[in-house]
Amino acid sequence: MQLASEIETLISEAEISARVRALGAQITAEHQGRELVLVCVLKGSFVFCADLARAIDLPLAIEFLGLKSYGDSQTTSGVVQITSDLLRPVAGKDVLIVEDIVDTGLTMAYLRKNLATRNPRSVKLAALLHKASRARVDTPIDYLGFEIPDKFVVGYGLDWAERYRNLPFVGVVRQQTP
Repeated sequence: MQLASEIETLISEAEISARVRALGAQITAEHQGRELVLVCVLKGSFVFCADLARAIDLPLAIEFLGLKSYGDSQTTSGVVQITSDLLRPVAGKDVLIVEDIVDTGLTMAYLRKNLATRNPRSVKLAALLHKASRARVDTPIDYLGFEIPDKFVVGYGLDWAERYRNLPFVGVVRQQTP
């Protein structure tokens, strides 16, 4: 892939695939007989959510929620903006937030509180990546893919100014202009 030459691989496609399958098996085992709704946080989580949904061997629903806190920058603004809300109610259901990356925890803390007001049976979080060193609030991650260092990452749905989402791996940009 031509874009791959611009990126240093941090987590390979094979590593991601194996971990997503393991997370899917764990979620399947823990949600037997319950109504599960995956809430895919757009845009960055769409690839992870699609693969995770296929790895979960249960009937489930998928909803999409648009949140924005980065814009075209490499750092969060600290202000969470809902750009697109759920289309169906989640009351009485097990909600699984599917997020690409948790760093400060502020966005997920906000989203957990927001979804809790909608009376779900439970709210859990699946995150592909976590930058624990950047945490500003405690955000429990129920299903975690990988702990990563404090580097700006792209690929597997994550972007920099809308570029690099289509890479099948997670990596770090070698040059600094989007």
